[in-house]
Amino acid sequence: MVAWLWAVVLLLFVLPVSAEIVLPPGFTAEVYVTGQGFDPSSEPSARGIPATSTLGFDPSGALYLAKTGARFREGEVEDLGPIYRIPAGGARLTPDTEARYFHGPPLRNPQVAAVRARGEVFITTYDRDRKIGALYRMTDGRPRLFAGGTPPDGSPPLLKHPEGVAFDAAGNIYVTDRDQGIIVRLDPAGKVLQPRFLSVTRARMLTFDEKGQLWIGSDGTAETPWQDGSGQIWKVSPEGSPTLVLQGPLPAGMSMSSGGALFAAQRRTGKVFVVTSEGNRIDFASATEGTFLRSLGFAPLTPETRRAGIGGDLFVIVVRRQVWAVNEVIRISGPFDEFVRQRQTD
Repeated sequence: MVAWLWAVVLLLFVLPVSAEIVLPPGFTAEVYVTGQGFDPSSEPSARGIPATSTLGFDPSGALYLAKTGARFREGEVEDLGPIYRIPAGGARLTPDTEARYFHGPPLRNPQVAAVRARGEVFITTYDRDRKIGALYRMTDGRPRLFAGGTPPDGSPPLLKHPEGVAFDAAGNIYVTDRDQGIIVRLDPAGKVLQPRFLSVTRARMLTFDEKGQLWIGSDGTAETPWQDGSGQIWKVSPEGSPTLVLQGPLPAGMSMSSGGALFAAQRRTGKVFVVTSEGNRIDFASATEGTFLRSLGFAPLTPETRRAGIGGDLFVIVVRRQVWAVNEVIRISGPFDEFVRQRQTD
């Protein structure tokens, strides 16, 4: 009887989510990661895993998520959270099974900043009281300090509130620091090349395109996530010249499709859109009322992800029915780059 009931629960979990997100023709969506029993303080039927705002894939198709749900619970002293590693195919978690998916020890305010092609997971953390941030490189579940952390006595910290990470073609590493409003540039081994490569107010996320241009998403003048009209998206040429491409949307996540199109998520309005090199916005998808978006990312195209059937698909972290303490990850499949090409010629 227990096995039969569990099978019914799983069936309910994998129902299409078309009622929660509106997609263009030719695209489909389904729940990829969810759970049950993580938010007893709200409605009993609230589905999802503890709140997570960042994601990343390794070449095998494993999905990494940073658990940040502690801040929604009363009585928490430390915002310590583990990293989840979800195998290709997705997962359905419960409080009894979630430990199977933990990847490494809990870290302070962790975010999955990026995953390098050879599978290294880069995690950013920050100490809100000491205003000191750190960048960790995690291999086989073991995090090692890569940059930042407690500075020598009398020296200012290199990082205060790091968030996003990106790699250029030479392997150099770029880190956003939202508190300082800067981009820090490191060499492949973590040596500081430029402590202030670029100044961007409240910079949060970044990614490179196939032309070597660096795209940066920032909060701009916004101090809260619902000030959607104050965000900025910048483009930096390979020579280091920045251009403000789009102003207004407050990006919650950015990721390049396999064809080189920049997709971005807007949190409070529940929009997913494309930003062209010319600064044009192409609307792609929208969440229905009561659903919000936290972040997004494309699964890479590798032999392993192709075998798993997820290569090139888009994964989005959603908040359902305004239950912020728990989230789900949905998978969107379809002809992304064909959609962009068609819309650009319309």
